[in-house]
Amino acid sequence: MEVKNGQKIAIHLETQMTQQGQNEKFVLDVPGQLVKIGTTIYIRYEEIVETGEKIPVTVKIQPEGPVQIMRGKETHSRLKFLYETTLSMPYPTPYGVFTIESFTKNLHFSLKDKPFSGTLMLDYDLFLQNEKLGSYEMRLSFTA
Repeated sequence: MEVKNGQKIAIHLETQMTQQGQNEKFVLDVPGQLVKIGTTIYIRYEEIVETGEKIPVTVKIQPEGPVQIMRGKETHSRLKFLYETTLSMPYPTPYGVFTIESFTKNLHFSLKDKPFSGTLMLDYDLFLQNEKLGSYEMRLSFTA
């Protein structure tokens, strides 16, 4: 299925974070858009943060490559994930650019044709200066 101009989708996102022994869970139900170019899938949506600001998010899924999550406008962040691999990437903050590392423990993406829908399961750890920032479990599902 080639969706170059975009397919409207309903997104359900659950993220569970464990940082410094504390667990938090976030649930987000938002409209989004899916674009498929060749074998690469782009899922776009807006995340609303505590201040009410809308942050654009793009999830790029390549069948044989890393999954990337790109967030933001001015402070643009890009995290990359590849199963059982540690990846390093620059991470901009108000205090400068730091190098952050991700280690992907679980990565699975599936698509269905009828109804057109999909699921992304992603479990990973983030590190800064060899110090573990936290463990994350992300479950993103969508339906056209």
